[in-house]
Amino acid sequence: QIAVFSSSESAAIAMKFSPNVSSSRRKSRKAHFTADSTARRKIMSVSLSKDLQQKYNVRAMPVRKDDEVQVVRGIYKNREGKVTACYRRKYIIHVERITRDKANGAQVNVGVQPSNCVITKLKLDKDRKKILERKALGRTRKKEDAAATTTIASSSAMANVD
Repeated sequence: QIAVFSSSESAAIAMKFSPNVSSSRRKSRKAHFTADSTARRKIMSVSLSKDLQQKYNVRAMPVRKDDEVQVVRGIYKNREGKVTACYRRKYIIHVERITRDKANGAQVNVGVQPSNCVITKLKLDKDRKKILERKALGRTRKKEDAAATTTIASSSAMANVD
């Protein structure tokens, strides 16, 4: 037998988490391609390496010039270098020693997508340290809240055993 759903039933199955955010493909693409520079900075976030994640208790940071990154996907995989430029208009970063030769012999930087990289060394200044502290604080609070709710749930479940 074939199950036929009306539009209201299928909408109930695929619910959104937040009613304030659209799940429309068209609107998501428009927001992405017409984003201003500050929004693009956040979109161009890069994961931290495992040891940096352990050290700072932060998973990802917006990339900036003078960070050191390692490419983990694509044809430049396993290449490391310092970020020389963040080209926000094109959503790419330029990394030292990732270049190619033009027909006339000149070398040009090749753009790498930030999602294909991992930050291995952060360029820290006072503002960046403040961001790291704020993000780490949020993560620790989230873990504490999750631990508190699981202990409450388990204790109430054990109360119903008798």
